Amino acid sequence: MNICVFLSAADLDERYTRPAKEFAELLGKGGHTLVWGGSDVGLMKVVADGVQEAGGRLLGVSVDFLAATARQGADEMVIAKDLAERKRLLLEKADAVVIMVGGTGTLDEATEILELKKHGHTDKPVVLLNTAGFYDGLREQFRRMEDEGFLPRPLTELVFFAEEPVGALAYLEESQGIE
Repeated sequence: MNICVFLSAADLDERYTRPAKEFAELLGKGGHTLVWGGSDVGLMKVVADGVQEAGGRLLGVSVDFLAATARQGADEMVIAKDLAERKRLLLEKADAVVIMVGGTGTLDEATEILELKKHGHTDKPVVLLNTAGFYDGLREQFRRMEDEGFLPRPLTELVFFAEEPVGALAYLEESQGIE
């Protein structure tokens, strides 16, 4: 399975890097391909290293203005002309999406896939990995949107919240019929 991971390129605390590395190792050991923003810095590097060390493939989609930080030695690296093309290519190449901790770029990517899913333009499974309760506030906001009629589909049809890496991958594999 090609699993797109949206996440930060920042250098982060161990409470975020440990679960990210754990997910990466599970992904690699499962024989899956990481589809990610292509950067070789911060949390993106942690995940790419973990996947590669565990035997998984790396398919990066960087962007022109970040090409200098693109990972050397990825199995495949595409350089998009802008962020919109990057998002389109990441989603195009993925069978499933995992949203890890991140900033505004990650939030932008997350809301785009959820908007596409809400309108029936994709049926790819989406997991929000709520490491260290990072997305508790966002989950509460999504529930309010659902409760007050802003979502035309149940929240559970749009996104699965996982508290641990093993639950995230198990959900994705189950949704794709992988035992």
